[in-house]
Amino acid sequence: MTLLFEPIELAGKTLKNRIVMPPMTRSRSTQPGDIANDLMATYYAQRASAGLIVSEGTQISELGKGYAWTPGIYSNEQVAGWSKVTNAVHSAGGVMFAQLWHVGRVTHSDNTGGVQPISASAIAAKDVKVFVDTNGAPGFVDTQLPREMSKQDITHVIGEFRQAAKNAVNAGFDGIELHAANGYLINQFLDSESNARTDEYGGSVQNRIRFLIEVVNAVSDEIGSSKVGVRLAPLTTLNGTVDENPEETYLAVSEALNKAGVGYMHIAEADWDDAPLMSVEFKKSIRKAYSGVLIYAGKYTKERADKALSEGWADMIGFGRPFVSNPDLPARLKQGKPLNSHNPDTLFGGAEQGYTDYPTV
Repeated sequence: MTLLFEPIELAGKTLKNRIVMPPMTRSRSTQPGDIANDLMATYYAQRASAGLIVSEGTQISELGKGYAWTPGIYSNEQVAGWSKVTNAVHSAGGVMFAQLWHVGRVTHSDNTGGVQPISASAIAAKDVKVFVDTNGAPGFVDTQLPREMSKQDITHVIGEFRQAAKNAVNAGFDGIELHAANGYLINQFLDSESNARTDEYGGSVQNRIRFLIEVVNAVSDEIGSSKVGVRLAPLTTLNGTVDENPEETYLAVSEALNKAGVGYMHIAEADWDDAPLMSVEFKKSIRKAYSGVLIYAGKYTKERADKALSEGWADMIGFGRPFVSNPDLPARLKQGKPLNSHNPDTLFGGAEQGYTDYPTV
């Protein structure tokens, strides 16, 4: 036995282990309507042996949608679809949070009902493409120049996050995770190179983190702060967001989220080849700043996970790609069994193949 298989408390639940299935886009929602379905319920229920499942990114509005075939959580039909998923996960003994997602500028008007995308500033995401399905002709297109959000826009989107959190709880989720990583809307406010605002939402670190904290406060008022998690990616350069001083920015974020009392912070480490490494010193500084549950994800093996947990700067570990092809991942890790490899050609879109047909031990 290692710490990875010890229980941990989160949002009033006792999680059976410290293994997290992190959010992973799989693009299999029912069309039209971006509705979660029975196939998705089977997929998530197969993986309910994780201590915590976080759903794939789920858009809070049509304007928050970045990619074709991803699910939403703003219509009655979408809430009903997600209820099928949470019922299946709970029946299998799992705990599941919904990741709430607004992509901001990382989209195209073909995905947003013809409306121009919005962002912290009118700065395009350079060399970034998104997936669209226009009149049955799916493919990738360049993102478009966004419109800078007005104060009224900001208030409106905060309200959409609040309503989405309420919808998630009504759909049976045990909590929600705010997607503030990987270059999407909240991240566009956080990072200095994507935020050129001169009002109270731009400039200084405290101004740039204001939008995140206002969203956190809104969803916490709705469902309780212990049921709120936040995903962050301090060193990522995905979708064109870069911060000139990530340690300063994300330590300030950690302190603010600690004050807000959120249930967890979920740190996505850059995990591509030649990615910048997040130092252990940085991680220990985050641990000092934030006293809640800390989740780390990014190419972790069982050995790396055990080390992170034993050193105390992580409380839970996310295993992304291994969960795609190993529905029984916790059992395989515990028993030292070999892992299935995933098929990259079936990650996005399609049906059962490469989704619910991976074998268990």
